[in-house]
Amino acid sequence: MTNFWKTVFNFAQTTTTEVGQQLRLDWGSVQASEKSDGSLVTQSDHWADLEIRRRINDTFPEHGLLSEEGEHLFPATDWCWIIDPIDGTTNFTRGLPIWGILMGLLYRGTPVFGYVHLPPLNQSFHGLWLENTGLTGPSGAFRNQQPIHSSLDTPGSDHFFNVCTRSTAIIPNIPCKIRLMGMAGYNFLMVASGVAIAGVEATPKVWDIAPLWPILKAAGAVWTPLNPEPIFPLQPGEDYGHRSYPILVVSQEQWVSQFQPLVQSLQ
Repeated sequence: MTNFWKTVFNFAQTTTTEVGQQLRLDWGSVQASEKSDGSLVTQSDHWADLEIRRRINDTFPEHGLLSEEGEHLFPATDWCWIIDPIDGTTNFTRGLPIWGILMGLLYRGTPVFGYVHLPPLNQSFHGLWLENTGLTGPSGAFRNQQPIHSSLDTPGSDHFFNVCTRSTAIIPNIPCKIRLMGMAGYNFLMVASGVAIAGVEATPKVWDIAPLWPILKAAGAVWTPLNPEPIFPLQPGEDYGHRSYPILVVSQEQWVSQFQPLVQSLQ
């Protein structure tokens, strides 16, 4: 199984690096259109989606696929890749450097591997989390292949709490310094790497969450869905195209009770 995980990691690293090099040529110079859910999409998103899906089909033909710009029905396969070709499209179109490519691998509906590459920042995050899956292999969370861990600090006024554009109404409730990244994945990765103490996203889709799930789990951060129904495992045949999953991510379990009441209005 170890060789399998090496293959998965090398594939994700090579794919996101090469796709990211091409996307950098479009960065800050493309126009976006609005989708039915209010999010933005560009021709760069569509190109990257097709290219990543082509590479997955060539390398892992037996694996299923779910993507923001492509198929939204979860397949009846043990293994399924889920991709967001450009997370942070608004930043991408406006020339801001916080955007990236998200790839996750699910086993029987639960994320076990995640990879995020941010071309302008020259940063890559990945993680493996196999708990309760029956799979064997390494575990851990990494930035540029160096281990990361969520903060062990007690929350205070000099710590960062990340919000999204749809959660700004909660800002007066938060006893920390607010940061807004414009990229759901980077919002949560800052918690995984110990930069931020917590973060919240009001309307993330499953392709925003699944690639981050193993990284944050392996880094010690705590996921708290703000709606009662569980997110994973995803169910075969279900359409995940329009489902949102309000999520609070906190650095340590003991701080969930402090922050959850402050953000529960986003459910």
